[in-house]
Amino acid sequence: MNSMITTTTWVRRGVAAQFPTKYEIDEAELNRISQIARLQLEDAKGDLKAAEEDQDVDAMDEDTVEKDSKPTKNPFKDEDHDDEDDDLKEYNLDHYDSEEVDEDGEEVTMFGNVKSLAYHKPGEKDPYLEFPEGEDDEDREELQILGTDNLLIAGKLEDEVAHLEVYVYEDSADNLYVHHDIMLPAIPLCVEWLDFPVGKNEKGRTSGNFVAVGTMEPDIEIWDLDIVDCMYPNAILGAGDGDDDDKGLSKKKKKKFKKANDEYHVDSVLALAANRQHRNLLASASADVTVKLWDLNTQKCAKSYNYHKDKICALDWNPTESTILLSGSYDRTVVAADMRAPDAKAPRWQVASDVENLRWDPHDPNFFYVTTDTGLVYKYDVRNAPATPSESKPVWTLQAHDDSVSSFDINPRVPGFLVTGSTDKQVKIWDTANDRPNMVVSRRLEVGKVFSTSFAPDAEVSFRLAVAGSKGVVQVWDTSTNAAVRRAFAGRTPDITPGEEGEIQERILGVNQNDDSDSSDGEEGDGGQNKDGWESMEED
Repeated sequence: MNSMITTTTWVRRGVAAQFPTKYEIDEAELNRISQIARLQLEDAKGDLKAAEEDQDVDAMDEDTVEKDSKPTKNPFKDEDHDDEDDDLKEYNLDHYDSEEVDEDGEEVTMFGNVKSLAYHKPGEKDPYLEFPEGEDDEDREELQILGTDNLLIAGKLEDEVAHLEVYVYEDSADNLYVHHDIMLPAIPLCVEWLDFPVGKNEKGRTSGNFVAVGTMEPDIEIWDLDIVDCMYPNAILGAGDGDDDDKGLSKKKKKKFKKANDEYHVDSVLALAANRQHRNLLASASADVTVKLWDLNTQKCAKSYNYHKDKICALDWNPTESTILLSGSYDRTVVAADMRAPDAKAPRWQVASDVENLRWDPHDPNFFYVTTDTGLVYKYDVRNAPATPSESKPVWTLQAHDDSVSSFDINPRVPGFLVTGSTDKQVKIWDTANDRPNMVVSRRLEVGKVFSTSFAPDAEVSFRLAVAGSKGVVQVWDTSTNAAVRRAFAGRTPDITPGEEGEIQERILGVNQNDDSDSSDGEEGDGGQNKDGWESMEED
């Protein structure tokens, strides 16, 4: 079975519904599904027609040559093949792709007669699906999410099928399991949790539990995590005009132009960033070389920005200056731009190779970090913006891995506690206190090439680290159970004490994994000496 997990994000405790609801189809939802299906069918027909027209143009010259040299003749019918034609007539191949028409003159398509499906009003029993007494309660208990549980969302590709896996992480029971999943139209590339209600039937609500998903397609889908077995997203950003009657879906799908524009993306969505202070704002970055700012109230693109010359793969909002957005690109530059002043000249830094990740330091937002595809990690001071990008001077540069630093995160509770993950299959914990990066521990967690590393958002579980990659599995590593981590960070949090080797069993949890095994080729730092080499660039 071929599978990989490309991206993950945590959901903090207490926001998920205790009992997620089962998806129900009512009249309004049937209309919405029918509308989406017809739009998808129209798109498919349009793509097919365009392909046929291109094929006709390509074949025109050959046909002209043949007509000039040979008499006009039906190539599929002549005197020697009359009998064969009669046999084929019953299959009506000349009209094999014509749609059937019902008694009212409307086309009957795969989805066109969806309204004829039987459905039941909320609370009404389905006569074909009545469970024995008591089974409903068991199902309800299986779906239950406690206030002490975290959700963990993972974008997964499995046997060419793209979907989101919604995990529940029970810290008290050391348990990680798949709660439900969500089907996607294409390979997921980025996910971002939203607490702002978006899409159908969300008027009047002030908070929620949603996830935005960027894929190889140019649209951004938004799903309600408190609904199980949902068929379609709550909203699709970039699909249409976002009118209220439209539920975030276009009345008529815009023609997909390859040229970038100010209304929607035309290529893969590579990064998403929700603004935690202005909760209705979502930023997206795309391979179409634009950053777009979406207003979740209207589900429209409020502004489009062109700060880079190549694919934009990373975004992060400043934690305190809430209008400053950091963006990183394959053009090897990082920009810190004020979204209120799109025409103003924005500070720009240059790195030696393609940007992979970037992050503001939540403990001191004057600083930010950048990782690259050559294994480097940079730390910059935003107050020391260079006159020209080529004059960029980092506070320090760290050769963290031999291959790409494909994932990166900063512990939300402990200053100087960093994690890097790489396509070299290693996860490394770093202590950067006093701007002297020191590797604390290195692990191979049997996830393959590491594509995602992220710390849990809640203070009680901030030492829990989710790691995922090319093998299609998620591991949750309780880093506080590692002796080297305890020694390095014990003085910065009252929750842990230094401890001794072997005093506490190291915990690495995974679905279908051996929960209490250390599945790594462990390597620990020596408490003060850098293992991988760093260079301080800070001026006196």
